Amino acid sequence: MTRRWHRNFLVLAAIALAVLFAASCGGKGGGGNGEHPDKGGNRDEGGLQKVTLVLDWTPNTNHTGLYVARDKGYYAEEGLDVSIILPGEAGAEQMVASGNADFGVSYQEAVTLARSEQVPIVSIAAVIQHNTSGFAAPADIGLKSPHDLEGKKYGGGWNLAIEEAMLDTLMKSVGADPSKVNVVTTGSGDFFTSVERGDIDFAWIFYGWTGVEAELRGIPLDMLYLNEYAKELDYYTPVLIASEKTIDGQPELVKAFLRATARGYRFAIDQPEEAGALLADAEPDLDRELVIASQKWVSPKYKDDAPRWGEQKLDVWRDFAAWMNKYDILIKAFDPEAAFTNAFLPE
Repeated sequence: MTRRWHRNFLVLAAIALAVLFAASCGGKGGGGNGEHPDKGGNRDEGGLQKVTLVLDWTPNTNHTGLYVARDKGYYAEEGLDVSIILPGEAGAEQMVASGNADFGVSYQEAVTLARSEQVPIVSIAAVIQHNTSGFAAPADIGLKSPHDLEGKKYGGGWNLAIEEAMLDTLMKSVGADPSKVNVVTTGSGDFFTSVERGDIDFAWIFYGWTGVEAELRGIPLDMLYLNEYAKELDYYTPVLIASEKTIDGQPELVKAFLRATARGYRFAIDQPEEAGALLADAEPDLDRELVIASQKWVSPKYKDDAPRWGEQKLDVWRDFAAWMNKYDILIKAFDPEAAFTNAFLPE
């Protein structure tokens, strides 16, 4: 296995974030208005405050509660006109840090790296309570244990340092040898196509989307969930983020946004089929059958064993950061207590 722990893509992205934020400190948060949500500012014709929410990727069932809150009028009831946009080249973290979006969807690993570079973004809610990702392969590959990864071809994306660190942790947890994995960089290549062509044997996936798609295609998968082999890899993915400027300057906006958002996710928990259909209606380019099947799988995961949707724990942030430091992925100090907050979640 190739070793690339030190200057990976995510670290470079975090440095870019720091530079961008420093250059844009004069930017305005809160939809470009810097105002409290009930004190005027940038509003639509109906008097609602305009708010921009940037996704982390193309729309999927991680985002359903956001669409529910928008399309069932929960945001409007809180006085907000929320626009959901895609991140483009900049990325959600950059857009939120620079004030070009009020809120965003991110991941704990990205927030940790950004904050280690003094980029003031904060996780304000966990979308899903437990890590639903892992390494997967078609059942005929025979992936029953991390030992079975030896001699196999792994299809890595761009963030190879963190991927290889996860492979290292997973395999060493059972005494397997991670150096015997052949890492092939595939970027954003399709999992099914890459496996079918024989380019790779296994890949890192989120079961709630790719795993469910495999079920619909009639392709049995073996899945090694990361959190079943290492407690520190049971981190929050995805999370919702805001900038410190928005949190400090517009706390009522953050509260209003999360009241509506939590309501949207509670609806998706209680009524997955209707919520999935709503997402499919809003994003007709998505495979409707996949969306609804995925929604049925994902909905119980949103809250899971937490006392309320969105709740985050300090030890999850602390343990994951310690794991990143162990593999020399973090390059500066990180304060886990400052990286997240539960203060704005509705009771």
